[in-house]
Amino acid sequence: MFKKITLGASIAVLTLASGCASIISDSKYPVTIASTPSGANFSVTNEAGLDVHNGVTPDTITLDASDGFFSSASYTVKYQMAGYNEQSFELKAGVDGWYWGNILFGGIAGILIVDPATGAMWKLPETAHVKMHPLTANNSVDGLTIATIDQVPEALKSSLIPVE
Repeated sequence: MFKKITLGASIAVLTLASGCASIISDSKYPVTIASTPSGANFSVTNEAGLDVHNGVTPDTITLDASDGFFSSASYTVKYQMAGYNEQSFELKAGVDGWYWGNILFGGIAGILIVDPATGAMWKLPETAHVKMHPLTANNSVDGLTIATIDQVPEALKSSLIPVE
């Protein structure tokens, strides 16, 4: 009799104390940071503006999907590469599908306490990928304008200095 009560109580406690996403999923995810072309420098900042990671594409990093109780994480990935415009990518966590498994398996404790507290209710995308766009004659970088000789007005050509 005691074994039956203990086994039944253990199952009930585990069911109430667990969240479905906490069992099946994780609160940290690998995210591949990529660009076309590859070789771009990137920096990842969180919502508070703090640097989380820096590297060169392609790279796979691990990020937290949550930034607090019932709060999903959000990151900005900035890409820079010589000869290309700077690009940004917003990386936001969404609700993990396993979180809804609490309706059947994890119960109210999983929905309201366990998964939100562990961050397992959130999931990040697997990749953050951008296509880099080359600088053109109409683009400026830090006050430097790149132009071909035929785009320079005649009045300014006499002040040009050759670069060797």
